Amino acid sequence: MQSDLAGLETFILFTIGRTPVTLGGVIAGAVVIIVAFILAWAAGQGLRRVRARARYGSSALFIVEKLVTYGVVIVGMIAGLSTVGLDFSSLAIFAGAIGVGVGLGLQGVVKEFVSGLVLIFDRVVNIGDYVELEGGQRGQVQEIGPRATRIRNNDNVDIIVPNSHLIEGTLVNWTLHGATRRIHIPFAVAYGADKDKVRDAVLAAARALPFTLPESDAHKSQVWLVGFGDSALNFELLVWPDLNAAKRPNGMLAAYTWAIDDALRAANIEIPYPQQDLRIRSFFGHEGEGALESLGLKTPHAAVPVEPPPASVNDAAEDVSRPLPEPEPEPDTEAQPTTAPPDVAGPP
Repeated sequence: MQSDLAGLETFILFTIGRTPVTLGGVIAGAVVIIVAFILAWAAGQGLRRVRARARYGSSALFIVEKLVTYGVVIVGMIAGLSTVGLDFSSLAIFAGAIGVGVGLGLQGVVKEFVSGLVLIFDRVVNIGDYVELEGGQRGQVQEIGPRATRIRNNDNVDIIVPNSHLIEGTLVNWTLHGATRRIHIPFAVAYGADKDKVRDAVLAAARALPFTLPESDAHKSQVWLVGFGDSALNFELLVWPDLNAAKRPNGMLAAYTWAIDDALRAANIEIPYPQQDLRIRSFFGHEGEGALESLGLKTPHAAVPVEPPPASVNDAAEDVSRPLPEPEPEPDTEAQPTTAPPDVAGPP
């Protein structure tokens, strides 16, 4: 037995420079590298579980997790190659060829890997942030991997974005600093509406929503008249929602729009339709009521007040009020059952 092991150790496969590479050295180096990958995987799983349970500092734990896993793998690779018997100083003559190979064949991989490290250490994009990409796609950052970043939108769809795109392109981080953002919600009312009545009704509706922050000198809800349309006065509601609502911009916009419509209807404020008015200044020498009498039309009576409709159920407001789920950790393969359920037929 000992003679067989000695034979493996002395069996030379090839020579790099002046360093012989034996079969025993290759086996020992492979074992070292495999052990390093197993240790890196185990350390990553443990830190991932700790990060999933931690209420604070998840971004810092994510950086530690990546440093430990990458560090163990790199150290294991170096130790494995050293166990094979390679002298790194003897590889200097191949440095140019290796550099050209990496530059041509692995340029994209290395670029994405370095971009991922930049994202991790730059802290401009953190796990749990709600971001918006250049194409208008939005979602919560779930993971920053060695090649790509995984973003999950509010429809539970994962978006895989190469790391370099987040560095080179324009990225909107809705939740990087601060606990809120000011949101603009446009709406319109008919000409002739009482502007003060419009403002009071819309502000009361916005403040009644549970995710609208209490007003302060810095965060104050307002209603602005921003323009004169073809058939309407154009307004905007400016409001400060909480962070949970800011991560759901579509649902938040729908909730405020629903509340504005309820408020305007309850206050008997007309919501305009596209229209064109044709005004005839005179009809056969008659104007005003005289023209109407010539046409056989009666003078219009004053509009009868209409009872305000009952308040409706704002589904979007209920959805936005629910807590947003935290970023989900990667599935733990150890906890998954390895056997099929009893009601599933096994292989024949």
